[in-house]
Amino acid sequence: MSAGLTTHVLDTSREGPAAGVEVTLQRLDSFGEAETIAQGTTNDDGRLDEPLLTPDRMETGTYQLLFDVGSYYREGPLESTFLETVPVRFIIDDPGEHYHVPLLLSPGGYTTYRGS
Repeated sequence: MSAGLTTHVLDTSREGPAAGVEVTLQRLDSFGEAETIAQGTTNDDGRLDEPLLTPDRMETGTYQLLFDVGSYYREGPLESTFLETVPVRFIIDDPGEHYHVPLLLSPGGYTTYRGS
């Protein structure tokens, strides 16, 4: 797979993809200040229709993904959830590589990892 940044969200409580989760990508500067550089909403497969970063936009640095899971759960069968926004902070140290950051989600917790 070519360089870039992608994500997807799986809802383990529903045993499938999480459609309709708003995802925001931010880059952090050396002072920890965040700048939003991309946004999207997961499709029926729990993925974004486009990469968050394409190969030509990949740069070394510290980034964070913000997953709006509170709205996702409130718009579904739950009226409330323990989680509101799930932040995942990570480092891109080789812009020539592909970075995939999945989120495994449930109403009371989450897991993430560097996928392939």
